[in-house]
Amino acid sequence: MTIAVLLLTFAVLFALGVPIAFSLGLATLATMLLTMGFDPAVTTIAQRMAGGIDSFSLLAIPLFILSGQLMAQGGIARRVVGFSKALVGAIPGGLAFVNVISCMLFGAISGSAVAATSAVGGFMIPEMNKAGYDRDFNAAVTVTASTTGLLIPPSNILIIYAVASGGASIAALFVAGYLPGLLVGLALMGVCAIYAKRKGYPAGDRVPLGVMLRTTLAALPSLFLIVLVIGGIISGIFTATEAGAIAVLYAWVLSMFIYREINLAELKAILLKSVETTAIVMFLIATSIAMSWILAYENIPALVASTMIDLSENPFIILLMINLVLLMVGVFMDMTPAVLIFTPIFLPVAVELGMSPLQFGIMMVLNLCIGLCTPPVGSILFVGCAVARTSIGQIVRPMVPMFIAMFLALMVVTYIPAVSEALPRYFGLID
Repeated sequence: MTIAVLLLTFAVLFALGVPIAFSLGLATLATMLLTMGFDPAVTTIAQRMAGGIDSFSLLAIPLFILSGQLMAQGGIARRVVGFSKALVGAIPGGLAFVNVISCMLFGAISGSAVAATSAVGGFMIPEMNKAGYDRDFNAAVTVTASTTGLLIPPSNILIIYAVASGGASIAALFVAGYLPGLLVGLALMGVCAIYAKRKGYPAGDRVPLGVMLRTTLAALPSLFLIVLVIGGIISGIFTATEAGAIAVLYAWVLSMFIYREINLAELKAILLKSVETTAIVMFLIATSIAMSWILAYENIPALVASTMIDLSENPFIILLMINLVLLMVGVFMDMTPAVLIFTPIFLPVAVELGMSPLQFGIMMVLNLCIGLCTPPVGSILFVGCAVARTSIGQIVRPMVPMFIAMFLALMVVTYIPAVSEALPRYFGLID
């Protein structure tokens, strides 16, 4: 009965267009009022919300948000695109490969798929249009490739998963994201290669060695951020949270004093935008943590685990069912609340089947990345359509094979633990 109230209240509020953080909080409060009474319910939800964000690990989120904002407006995208073009632009269909690689690199540097879509898409889509590539294909490539930055660290969503899982190592998750992120990028480039051959997309001009060296040197300071953050975490020089502070300092110096693309007036706007984004994310985490508590209080995770295991004893089938449910969730819900709500529900099932929390986290994030590219709440999809000046209906067809490629990569991550665990194990971050 209480869970029916929780789900029904949330569904009604969500359908009415109430912001999802408020929908989560109000649905949780309604359920607590039913089970506890007014005073205990109000006290409990306040305690759970405050306690949910009282975490040293979460301090990394505003820091990486700020560093991402600095990188997004600091001239990084142009230099990353130039570097990618020097690498692969001269092969047939090379601009599509440049688009994918640029989105992967910039997404990893900024930690934002939306920033990668708008920044790289703003450069690459017009250039691909001029070269004779189909506009809708160009938008589809940008939208899907931008999701790889959520797997390749530093990634805020992996930090959120670590908190929701109740103990997964942020450092291990960061390192674990590399191979799955590269796998998705390679799968998308495979689709691009097929498109290029069928459509006869042209090769770019061969880049002289001198130009290649100049573009590489120009991009190296930006690319070094990835090495700085992950190298420092792996070597034990600083924690993931401290890495966020290092990333902010480095991005600020790079954008203002080396590239000189940001001035003091723009810095104020960047700080305000970062504060706004941080406030939204933290409030969402607080209400989601409260909902997760009431789910655990009603023993829902254990009930879901036993029900799914009763349906089938085959781990392959159960993991496939979890993935299908998460794919449907990703269509209607943004990634952050989905991770916070469904991690405590499905993680016990996955652990019962022998999957590590590390592998489950990478699987879940990759799964929900697909949802970012689908309507009605696919934020990256809308940004990509706006940048390309096209509509959702027009880019659906070229996106279908890219969805298939991403789904195949998801299946590899789901059923082959080494894809997620090999690098963390090599660096001694997991046993």
